[in-house]
Amino acid sequence: MLLGIQHYSYVMRPIPRIIVAGTHSGCGKTTLASGLMAALTARGLAVQPFKVGPDFIDPTHHSAICGRTSRNLDLFMMGEAGVRETFVRASAGADVAVVEGVMGLYDGLEGSDTASTAHVAKVLDAPVLLVVDAGGASRSVHAMVRGYAGFDPAVRVVGVVFNRVGSPRHRAMIEATESIPAYGWVPRRKDLAVGSRHLGLEMAAETGALAGFGAVAEETCDLPGILDLARSAPPLPAPPEVPKQPEAVARIGVARDAAFCFYYADNLDRLARAGADLVFFSPMTDRLPEVDALYLGGGYPELHGEALAASRCREDVRRAVDGGMPVYAECGGLIYLTEWLATPDGDYPMAGVLPAATVMTDRIQALGYVEARAVGGAPVLAPGSGFRGHEFHYSRLDCAPDARFALELLRGRGIDGGRDGLVAQNAVGQYTHAYFTAGFAEGLVQAAAAYRRA
Repeated sequence: MLLGIQHYSYVMRPIPRIIVAGTHSGCGKTTLASGLMAALTARGLAVQPFKVGPDFIDPTHHSAICGRTSRNLDLFMMGEAGVRETFVRASAGADVAVVEGVMGLYDGLEGSDTASTAHVAKVLDAPVLLVVDAGGASRSVHAMVRGYAGFDPAVRVVGVVFNRVGSPRHRAMIEATESIPAYGWVPRRKDLAVGSRHLGLEMAAETGALAGFGAVAEETCDLPGILDLARSAPPLPAPPEVPKQPEAVARIGVARDAAFCFYYADNLDRLARAGADLVFFSPMTDRLPEVDALYLGGGYPELHGEALAASRCREDVRRAVDGGMPVYAECGGLIYLTEWLATPDGDYPMAGVLPAATVMTDRIQALGYVEARAVGGAPVLAPGSGFRGHEFHYSRLDCAPDARFALELLRGRGIDGGRDGLVAQNAVGQYTHAYFTAGFAEGLVQAAAAYRRA
């Protein structure tokens, strides 16, 4: 027997899975992925949904359709091991996993493969169902399909769904030449549409239109064939078991309503595993609950300025910060902590915690991945620690001259040209939507526990 060598055995778990990818943004992959989820769920299957990339909005539709929390799979923020672990854990108990891709199949970070849908397909060894917009073309679509299927031999494009097929004759013209097997022929549908605004589609709580595509998928797609494709995926190694949930050491209030609705499910899970009892509340309608810290996520405070200004919760938050409570806020939460919010519809007083005013703009101010390093000044961000995330906003902050920042950005814009994490007492607000590391979550919970003891 050799000493000093550990041997690990992994349990291989069969997980039927399919990635719904598109040739480009706008080809119909969101509606097709959602329709597939809805149709399979209607057949009585437990469908676990996923979304490639940092998007917050599509997962709300997935979760509403499937009755299971949709998870993000983002290789830039999570790494390959993190993507595999989240995928396998979340798929436990599901009959099939459906992953909606992002942008075009091969569109990754700065023109590379990194964090693309194709990259996720390779990490998960998952078959790909390609959505192709057939509008305005017939035989030419096969040149496109063959190009996508052969571009990277490590990506298994096993089938195609043709979207926006104009008529039976149009379908017959496409069928005359076969490239890879077709598993769906979806006609143009102008009666089913989801509204959008500056940050993307409407949230699931505002519209159920995407669920309506379930009937379309049932009628126009080969669901048994797609399930066979999903079941052809090889087993994946199961991650180590999650330690038993610890006894809660602190209560963390989480703002969750129409104004604050952007959260990564993994972040909330990590806080709970670190010992947080999560208390959800609405800053628009509720008073601040009895908690030891606050987590204010992103969302649409600019659409609810009047309600947020009228609620006494903003005064509760200001008093809590004055009393030393740790507060961590992202994007929409950052806006809420500033002194004023200026919108085209009017100006509204906010919580008045951070020394800045927010101005909504008609142009996008930042969009892309962020890599951040903490430089001190906020108890929830340990100096020297780092994390990755994403920023996307149509606002800017006018900060006081003596404003202090807790984050230096190695990538991204933040609040002030590479600085993010505006600090006041034990509160920090940033434009970056962070994907929490275990250490990040533990830091927030420990800060809350210290406040509780004090």
